[in-house]
Amino acid sequence: MKKSLYSFLTLAALTTIFITGCKVETEKKETKTVASSQEDLVKRGEYLVTVGGCDDCHSPKVFGPQGPAIDPERRLSGHPENVALESVDKNTLKSWVLFNAHNTATVGPWGATFAANLTPDATGLGTWTEEQFIKALREGKFKGLDNTRQLLPPMPWQSYAKMTDDDLKAMFAYLKTIKPVKNSVPAPIAPPDLK
Repeated sequence: MKKSLYSFLTLAALTTIFITGCKVETEKKETKTVASSQEDLVKRGEYLVTVGGCDDCHSPKVFGPQGPAIDPERRLSGHPENVALESVDKNTLKSWVLFNAHNTATVGPWGATFAANLTPDATGLGTWTEEQFIKALREGKFKGLDNTRQLLPPMPWQSYAKMTDDDLKAMFAYLKTIKPVKNSVPAPIAPPDLK
């Protein structure tokens, strides 16, 4: 009887060790897969933000011998809050669209628009949800909220609307990992209010 009990307890202990070991190994694999998946998602987002041309309008520029280059300290922070819009000839705007030197402000028949802050600062995407980001790019809604104005030119949201949800989620995941930059972008200016 003692021998049977000893054998049973030994078998039970080995089974417990085996099951626990398998569970720990499975948990390690799941954790690694989740981390790897998130890392892959962020890398995909970085690629999409880069090839999607987001830096063209949303990153202030520094000017050197090679011409304008992305300012790494203000990357994707939108139109600088301290850069005033120069006066424009309203007659020219009837048939032309003008960009400022940073390419962060645009003036046209719709008035003046300023590229948004895409960094994870509270003045940018810091308080946004993934759903808001998708709605902004899918439906062209300001801040991704219902009952708000449409995103204005030159933001090509109609093109981005054709991206997959997975691509938009990847872009958002990447933007949440970049350096936050405090920069409150000015509100659009209606045509009559242009100087």
